[in-house]
Amino acid sequence: MNLNPKFPLFLPGVKNSSNHNISIIGANLREDLTTVAHYISQNGGVEMTVKEDFPTKNYSDFSEILTQFMQRNNITDAKRLGISVPGPVFNGRSAPQRIGWDIYESDYASKFGFEKVYLLNDQEAAAYGIALLQDKDLDPIYTSGQLEKGNVAILAPGNGLGEAGYFFDGKYLRPFATEGGHSEFSPRTTVEVEFYQFLNNIYGIVSWETVLSKTGLFNIYRFLRDVKRHPEPEWLAEKLANANGNFTEEIFKAAMEQDVMICKIALDTFLEFLAREANNLTLKLKATGGLLIAGDIPQTIKRYIDKDKFYEKFKISDKMENMLKNIPLYLIDTDSTSINGVVLYTAYFNE
Repeated sequence: MNLNPKFPLFLPGVKNSSNHNISIIGANLREDLTTVAHYISQNGGVEMTVKEDFPTKNYSDFSEILTQFMQRNNITDAKRLGISVPGPVFNGRSAPQRIGWDIYESDYASKFGFEKVYLLNDQEAAAYGIALLQDKDLDPIYTSGQLEKGNVAILAPGNGLGEAGYFFDGKYLRPFATEGGHSEFSPRTTVEVEFYQFLNNIYGIVSWETVLSKTGLFNIYRFLRDVKRHPEPEWLAEKLANANGNFTEEIFKAAMEQDVMICKIALDTFLEFLAREANNLTLKLKATGGLLIAGDIPQTIKRYIDKDKFYEKFKISDKMENMLKNIPLYLIDTDSTSINGVVLYTAYFNE
């Protein structure tokens, strides 16, 4: 995997030959599934040799997973470790609430003997990983054919709502994380005010993540069912009751295959909110270079998305429509960006 020239990342270590042919372990920690893989750095990119998934809740900490992965695959020469985590990183430490683990870079350097260990927020890691994508992995919603010069915004609804960006310094793109998904949701219509009040009774603070995530999509659905009294077919109620939290797939299937109205309205509402928060993030970052939409949910419901309608919703603004209407918009068609990105960072960020 080599860098896509559309994403000129700031990676000063690429020019240092001592960073080539390094054995690196990468990990992407998630609430449900943790992915660990082994890579070799070469030619300014990284190549994966083996990858495994582990059910996160079956382990008391990441050390157990890492030990099992290294023993199972007979990996004894790894020099560096990069870990992508679903939460903020402060001074080499992270304590992601969804996982419940305290993770310190220094612990893994001392316990496993790695020369270098790096923790990155998962969306910052994804920003690095996106630069390894091929053009076929970038599905245009609206584009002039290339990313323009300027900052770039990244929006990724999945288990949570990831938001990140690239700062364009005039030559290079420099990824950075945000915690914008935890900013407060703002309703626009009277029905949305009802929806806000519904969520306020449940959560207190209503963040964008409680609307634009897997839980968020179900929140929209149950508001339509329980408050607005849209009918729910019995067979669908049974499927959702046995979905083990996988509401997105069931709602999508019911909308696409069975034409179930409550599911279609739920998806339409979700996409309306997604376009609006995409607008918010683009304006806050002045992301004239483009907006990239990643995450599990857009990939799952991709066939339902009306690109023209999404673009029209995205560019609505009081005074900034002339800027927004020219922003390139892309859907990301792969789910390995975070783990690939943290390994790319681990290989080449430092000289």
